[in-house]
Amino acid sequence: MAVEAVIWDFGGVFTSSPFEAFARYEAENGVPKDLIRRVNSTNPDTNAWALFERNEIDTKGFDELFLAESTALGHPVPGSHVLPLLSGSVRPRMVAALKACKQHFKVGCITNNMVSHHSPGADETQRPVGAMGQIMPLFDHIIESSKAGVRKPDPMIYLMMCDALGVDPANCVYLDDLGINCKPAAAMGMRAIKVVDVDQTLAELSAATGLIFDEEPA
Repeated sequence: MAVEAVIWDFGGVFTSSPFEAFARYEAENGVPKDLIRRVNSTNPDTNAWALFERNEIDTKGFDELFLAESTALGHPVPGSHVLPLLSGSVRPRMVAALKACKQHFKVGCITNNMVSHHSPGADETQRPVGAMGQIMPLFDHIIESSKAGVRKPDPMIYLMMCDALGVDPANCVYLDDLGINCKPAAAMGMRAIKVVDVDQTLAELSAATGLIFDEEPA
């Protein structure tokens, strides 16, 4: 495999996984473990999460629909409680790996996001301060679900990135913390890496690209 591009997810890759924050919220509020993930995986193409990431509903709509969906599963959780859980802490070694890859390959980011929560793209009015504002300018191209109107795991969004970077899927490495999002990438010929933890990810990325990543960024 001749690598020409490395394509990255954002949340759960460059930042700690929101699943950790979900688990804390559930424990602190007497909600069954993994309920939030179960809500998000029920009717995954038409639920509140999917509609919000395609920018088909606003924050108020997400709040109400998520509450209805969680209530249907027996434990009411307002969507407004979920959104603050999405921001994680930056993983410096992953950012350093991105910078190393950028020296040798094209780099892109495909992110399922909510435009009213965070939008890490080029629009100055939507570029947040902090992690995304520092990391996102490093990419050659960014596709945001809330702007593209399509979200992972729809194969179209991966092909859109390949077209934008001018590369064949077979010459790409793709990283995501969700297996369901890795499957379409692998099916079209990409080397897909499921991000479980930083050490495992960088070991697999090193094997795929031939690059050596420092244990700690300079």
